Amino acid sequence: MDRGYKKHRGLRRYYQNLGVTNVFDKLDWLDLNNPKTRPYNWHLHFDTWGYGDESFSRREPHLDKLFRHFDIVGERTKDLKDEFQLYMVLLDFSSHSDALFFHEPNPNNSQFPFKVSDLQLTSTLKSQSLNDYIDNLEGYEKRYGVADEAFCLLYKKNVGLFF
Repeated sequence: MDRGYKKHRGLRRYYQNLGVTNVFDKLDWLDLNNPKTRPYNWHLHFDTWGYGDESFSRREPHLDKLFRHFDIVGERTKDLKDEFQLYMVLLDFSSHSDALFFHEPNPNNSQFPFKVSDLQLTSTLKSQSLNDYIDNLEGYEKRYGVADEAFCLLYKKNVGLFF
């Protein structure tokens, strides 16, 4: 990704903060315990600048943060009585598109639960580094597919409804 001639200052601090900050502490619009104020379907990206598109060593801290936040949401939704789905989508070479999704019934859209079809258990990813990272994960269900780019959908069976 070409960012032009301007160098992003403070990258060392940026990467240090990735490991310790909790995005949900800053999101005042997101209250998982209040279905009236909770958006029906939302998602969060953790590499909005696309730094991980340049190398896997830059992508890995963003993935670590993504998975940490999956666990945070999973913990916060343990007592939810509403049905929901919690999952992540990782794209082969587009770190800026990796995202955490929270999906629940919507009165304006009947596509709940979200069902995936034509996904397979064997990897479609070409990035060996991403494949290795995903292979080392424990406790996640993994489904692979190809749209504009190869991707992996991940979820846990004990968190919300599964696919």
